Amino acid sequence: MPGILIRRLATAIVGAAVFWAGATATAQAPAQPAKFETKKIADNVYVFRYQGHQSLFVVTPEGVIATDPIAYLRPEAATTYIAEIRKITQAPIKYLVYSHHHYDHIAGGKPFKEAGATVVAHRSAFTRLRDLNHPDVVLPDEIVDGTRVIELGGTRLELHYVGRNHSDNSLVMLLPKEKILFTVDFVPIASVNFRNMPDGYLPDWFGSLDRVLELDWTQMIPGHPYAGGRLGTKDDVRALKEYMTELSALVKAAADAGKCPNDAMKEIKLPKYEKWGNYEAYLPGNIERFCFYWSRGY
Repeated sequence: MPGILIRRLATAIVGAAVFWAGATATAQAPAQPAKFETKKIADNVYVFRYQGHQSLFVVTPEGVIATDPIAYLRPEAATTYIAEIRKITQAPIKYLVYSHHHYDHIAGGKPFKEAGATVVAHRSAFTRLRDLNHPDVVLPDEIVDGTRVIELGGTRLELHYVGRNHSDNSLVMLLPKEKILFTVDFVPIASVNFRNMPDGYLPDWFGSLDRVLELDWTQMIPGHPYAGGRLGTKDDVRALKEYMTELSALVKAAADAGKCPNDAMKEIKLPKYEKWGNYEAYLPGNIERFCFYWSRGY
């Protein structure tokens, strides 16, 4: 009898150890983010996120307005995007709007075109894409110069060109009734600008931010899920402009002292923004971009 009890006790101890080991491993394992996700933002407005990119789409009784296919080097993103739309509506996809010409946002438009969508982009985006002739990028069918309004199924979507910033052809997309704005790449939320601000135009970028602030909106959907994926506000735009203004002044002083770019990239710090996304990784590149502007004029 004592032997049986000892064996039972040993079995229980081993079982408990296995249970707690498994529980600890589960607790310590990092949560894996979903590969894609669709969120409803307003009555007929949705955000489709695929890994680190996201797009806006609007559902109306007469059809769907989609933006940015976000399928560069991953064609499944575009087909998944359409499948997510089809979970909500069988209405035709009438429009596909490009935010700007960079491939990571607008490659993969073929399934949308095959579904009947008219592709819309800024005139300069059309020119660049025509000259680049990338096989995974569908050329725009309609061209925007300043402002274009799409009216569909009782929904109004305004496309505004707010000047040169992260590209020379960025369109922002405003739903005036819902007061929702979709901007891509040139207004990161609580994050420093990408690397050395490639294809970035200075000082035009500042004026572009001012024009975004002049538009009537309360929520901003960015092209990447910054700051934990939250939506942006006008305070986020003001904060970005303040960051860029402070950085520009510091870099100008460094350029005047002959420290651009290498010494400036090592010495300049902005501790006020050190909790922003990609502060350590991208601040040196941001400094380099302003260095080229202040020390070389480009």
